[in-house]
Amino acid sequence: MSTARPGVLLISGLDPSGGAGLLADVRVCEQHECRPIGVTTALTEQSTAEVRAVNPVAPTIVGDQLRMILTDVEVTAVKIGMLGSEAIADEVARALELTAAPVVWDPALRATAGRVALYAGDPGRAIELLDGHIALFTPNSEEAHALTGIRVDSVGDAVAAGMALYQRGMGAVLIKGGHWGGATEAIDVLVTPDGHEVLSAPRFATDGPVHGTGCALSTAIACNLAAGVSLAEACRAAKAYVAALIADAVDPGRGRSAVL
Repeated sequence: MSTARPGVLLISGLDPSGGAGLLADVRVCEQHECRPIGVTTALTEQSTAEVRAVNPVAPTIVGDQLRMILTDVEVTAVKIGMLGSEAIADEVARALELTAAPVVWDPALRATAGRVALYAGDPGRAIELLDGHIALFTPNSEEAHALTGIRVDSVGDAVAAGMALYQRGMGAVLIKGGHWGGATEAIDVLVTPDGHEVLSAPRFATDGPVHGTGCALSTAIACNLAAGVSLAEACRAAKAYVAALIADAVDPGRGRSAVL
């Protein structure tokens, strides 16, 4: 029996359109030759055009599923996406005590299309619960602003927000640049205990926001970490991977384009 492919545990919501969430995460894992293992935190009512509602899974079910998996399957990295609620965040934090695998967390607080909240409660409480578990936290500029009060409009702002989140227990922070910066350059800022690194790439012109970029990026980083790549290189490789997806975005429905 072959066990060559590293196992990546995916903890995220289910987007029925397949452009983001668990379905997209699985496809990213497959493209990185990792074995996806998944637990769903919420069932969303959405199309390619908008999110209308979020229905969190019962927290005890999420926790029980995670404990069963983590006491049975070898996990080499974990990706957390939408948590849905504080109670689910608490169950996830308790379950993560069972693994030493690096954890990448993309907070996913609010849907871009539909402006529906993807997390019920104070997201700052989720940071407190997951303190000590997260190797990399990947908020966009709006999420960083909501969590720190720092408006991100420059590299300096991103460094300040990243440091504020690092000091609250995140092992490292990648402030994503999709919502700020110039028209020609997409800039992400990686903040670690050793300082910060600016990750820059050309910004592709699109007709509007492309669905699933944050999910694809965080999952790709987790897959790279599972393969033994350093954190900085995992982020650089994942950024290049997502840039290629954006350049070749698909139109699965009547709404927004998607990376997958």
